[in-house]
Amino acid sequence: MKRTIVYQIPDSYIGHKLFEFLHAKGFSRQLLTAMRHTDDCIFLSNGQPVRMNMLIPGAISIKVIIPETESETDLIPADYPIEILFEDEDIMVVNKPAGLPIHPSRLHPDHSLANAIAYEYQSRQEPLVFRCVNRLDKDTSGLTILAKHPLSAAILYQMVKSRDLERTYFAIVDEAVADSGTIDQPISRRHADGMPNSIRRYIDPVDGANAVTHFHVITRANHLALLELHLETGRTHQIRVHMESIGFPLIGDRIYHPDNHMMERQALHAGRLDFVHPITGQPLHFDASLPADMQSFFPDVSIMR
Repeated sequence: MKRTIVYQIPDSYIGHKLFEFLHAKGFSRQLLTAMRHTDDCIFLSNGQPVRMNMLIPGAISIKVIIPETESETDLIPADYPIEILFEDEDIMVVNKPAGLPIHPSRLHPDHSLANAIAYEYQSRQEPLVFRCVNRLDKDTSGLTILAKHPLSAAILYQMVKSRDLERTYFAIVDEAVADSGTIDQPISRRHADGMPNSIRRYIDPVDGANAVTHFHVITRANHLALLELHLETGRTHQIRVHMESIGFPLIGDRIYHPDNHMMERQALHAGRLDFVHPITGQPLHFDASLPADMQSFFPDVSIMR
């Protein structure tokens, strides 16, 4: 079902074109272009359709029907248990388990979060266009946001770009790590040695992309330390590469700590999200407790706020 949103246009936009107001509300250029070629998607309060180049005559009310800009995703529905923490007409927040990639691959076309969401939508008899805003590695667990239409996607992608979507991660490393620190090291990519299908990231002060990670120790136990981490940037494998660069790779990390077998995957969990709802403007906060494999090292610790 298409999303319909009602806007009250203030006096400050009198004499401006309607598309200027919509752009200020987060409508991307791609979405505005699609709306220019879509009949009857903007209406006045009396039901009269209007065009985006209309000059705004006063403090009016408009109703906007968000058109779909992508084709329905051709996904194989697969029944994987997924914890949905929040859902409304605009977004869905899920707690992704470790071992499940975000998107299917050629070799595994039915094994991903996208397939699990397709199964959920099939049970509802609803069409699905899968839009994941903050992607997680296959073996990283935790919170991820799905946008349910092009407008919420455009606004959330911009939030990620402008760092207005605050993500907090939790990781486990050797106990000798400093109490806190900031790692400011550029990151590049290359094929991993002996693993032609695997990409490895590495510190590259000359040509690398800017990357900054802040961390502090929550607790220490069993010769390990539980870290809370915040990112200023969102490079792929950023936490894993940065912690390796200071001599404290994540336990279980098969790429950056291959001789450690304390876990079957890297000990990394996206446990907290803070952001403003893309449509309503309401502040949102979500927590996801440590999964069992990480919690087992710190049974008496809770990361929930």
